[in-house]
Amino acid sequence: METTALSFHNMHEHGLLFVNLLKARRQSFIVKNKWELPESGGLEYDQYDNPSSRWIAVHIGQEVLAGVRLTPTTAKCGMYSYMIRDAQLGLLPSIPTNLLYFEAPVEADIWESSRIFVSQDVPANLRTVVQEKIMSSLIKLAEENGARQLLGLVPAVWSRWIGRLGLNAEPAGPVLDMENWRTQVALMHLNPLHKAQDEIGTQRQAFGINAFKTTTHRADFWFKLKSL
Repeated sequence: METTALSFHNMHEHGLLFVNLLKARRQSFIVKNKWELPESGGLEYDQYDNPSSRWIAVHIGQEVLAGVRLTPTTAKCGMYSYMIRDAQLGLLPSIPTNLLYFEAPVEADIWESSRIFVSQDVPANLRTVVQEKIMSSLIKLAEENGARQLLGLVPAVWSRWIGRLGLNAEPAGPVLDMENWRTQVALMHLNPLHKAQDEIGTQRQAFGINAFKTTTHRADFWFKLKSL
């Protein structure tokens, strides 16, 4: 089992891995989850699969076990930028505009993670290993590209596994019901995680914030975190 970071510059070096990643996404999101997403030739894709983005595949040979996409919040492709911001602006009818507690950021050190999945073919005894690989590679690639924070629209149960993987994250929006799935935007801190823990805890105490509860101070907390 190995992990590969893909971009438009290097995908030609990895055979059909990128194609197989899009095939695996289709299987997870369209076939299994029944989401209405663009597809063609057995591949799932959208406007954010462009040269601004990066992708990570956990795979055995050319068989993709898990994947995720990373997009800078400074990305621009025609009228689109990145998924969470475009949803907030009302450009994506399938996603509610109230998904964030604050205005979607456009910052060089904030990236978005999206289309994260683990194949249903991964056996239960390997799922934790695969999750750890995808998340550690996600953090490594984000940091290599200058990210200090990550935003992601993820399953609402994210808090169950985020701590188990030793990650530092908190809700950045309300829990939403989307196509029979409960989802939520989460904010992950990478600066680095172990060093920022005490500083973030201090800020939470100052603002009276519990990491896993919604408060009216969430937007203020976001801007305070940016100064860390």
